[in-house]
Amino acid sequence: MILIGDIGNTDTKICVINTKYKIIKRIIIPTNKINNSILYNKLIFYIRKKNLIRKCLFCSVVPNKFVAIKKFVKKNLKVNCIELKQLDLNKIIKIKVNRKQVGSDRLANSISVMSLKNNYIILDFGTATTFDVIVKNNYVGGLIAPGLNISLKNLINKAKLIPKLHFKKTKQIIGKNTVSAVRSGFFWGYIGLVNNIINLIKKETRKNFKVIITGGFSNLFFRKLNTKAVINRDITINGLIKIIKLYKF
Repeated sequence: MILIGDIGNTDTKICVINTKYKIIKRIIIPTNKINNSILYNKLIFYIRKKNLIRKCLFCSVVPNKFVAIKKFVKKNLKVNCIELKQLDLNKIIKIKVNRKQVGSDRLANSISVMSLKNNYIILDFGTATTFDVIVKNNYVGGLIAPGLNISLKNLINKAKLIPKLHFKKTKQIIGKNTVSAVRSGFFWGYIGLVNNIINLIKKETRKNFKVIITGGFSNLFFRKLNTKAVINRDITINGLIKIIKLYKF
């Protein structure tokens, strides 16, 4: 069996896959809560069954948490845990930018969908709102915009007259009070941002793209896109599985 994981700024997803590359266990832990005790409790079955886990591959945008997980896996599962960027990914995808400056999760996402026939834009509503552009089997770059939750929390913290509120979509454009005005501004503002950036990517590249969206706010936005889109919440994990299939490490 193989242990794979995606360490994000907000949550960490850990999966166990079998020899047929099927997910048999899923674990989600808030990244800031990761410690040896939680990892032990979540993985105790595999710790007691010695030599059950043979390989370990993670992608991480939080280096200190990967170091902690790597040490835990080495001590308790007797396996060396590899971070995605340790691999020579050019064997799988041609990276046309400085790979050191691209998040491992974004590379895993890109590998998950790449093909020789289609071009893709991956839109991720995560801690940041990211756009990744894949042309055939080439990762050509992307954009990073402020994440919706971070932006909303920052506005609430800085503007004393705006009350604490949770984000949700709105039907009307024009708000009738402070809360509805903020919600409308964020909902319709992000729709405008996303649609405009997708159009600009198409214009700059002079290519057509399939759009895949992921992240916590996918359901709220995908029906408002001017371009047909597909939701894929497991895109990062699927990318790691695809890498394991293609790359013998």
